Amino acid sequence: MTPQELQVGLYRLSDNGLILGQRLSAWCGHGPALEEDIALTNTALDYLGQATLVLKQVAVQEGLGRDEDDHAFLRDSRQYHNLLICELPNGDYGFTIARQYLFSAWYRLFLEKLSTVSDEFMAGFAAKALKEVRYHHQHASDWVLRMGDGTTESHTRIQQALNVLWAYTGEFFEFDATDAALVETGCWVDSGSLKSAWEKEVRALLESATLVVPADTWFQTGGRSGRHTEHMGHLLAEMQYLQRTYPGAKW
Repeated sequence: MTPQELQVGLYRLSDNGLILGQRLSAWCGHGPALEEDIALTNTALDYLGQATLVLKQVAVQEGLGRDEDDHAFLRDSRQYHNLLICELPNGDYGFTIARQYLFSAWYRLFLEKLSTVSDEFMAGFAAKALKEVRYHHQHASDWVLRMGDGTTESHTRIQQALNVLWAYTGEFFEFDATDAALVETGCWVDSGSLKSAWEKEVRALLESATLVVPADTWFQTGGRSGRHTEHMGHLLAEMQYLQRTYPGAKW
């Protein structure tokens, strides 16, 4: 494993939380109910806290005197390695919940396995993050059931969201040369091995929610390698505005 491969692996771990946390933070003050407003805001904070821990490790591994803020705010689009599903606009509440469910169902499985690797930092991070992600997963699962088996409108909205989002789920299980190098050194997980458990759980929940599992189709890809949707540039422009306008600004 090269230092570059380790950095990409750490970015893949940090950037999902960083970008999805940024998306979810937009619900602050706009949730459909006060309890949900608080729930999604807390979830966003959890993801941003996880990203901070990993980006601090990136800075240590790099050894160039940069900190986690530099890595969060001063990269270009192609230097981010998050899953594409994380950068998609929030849409309505049904779309946000469907995205949260599909992602957290995978992320929980990923962290459970990552917590068993030999690398001390990776295992420790996974064990800590898992406590939060289990709540995220339960919260999203409850809402999928409630919306799918609720009113005609709630059912239609979340089914439409699933139909769009399904094409982004194949990226959860990609495995490339960088992943292989990280697995070989005991600090990563073969995501492909999680697919069966993820599909079994997701299909069972959607069936309970009277929702139809979308048909497998061509899956979107590229985020983990730095190739993003047109939405990423707009998200970064907002997220990075302060640091780009006032370099080195501190509160």
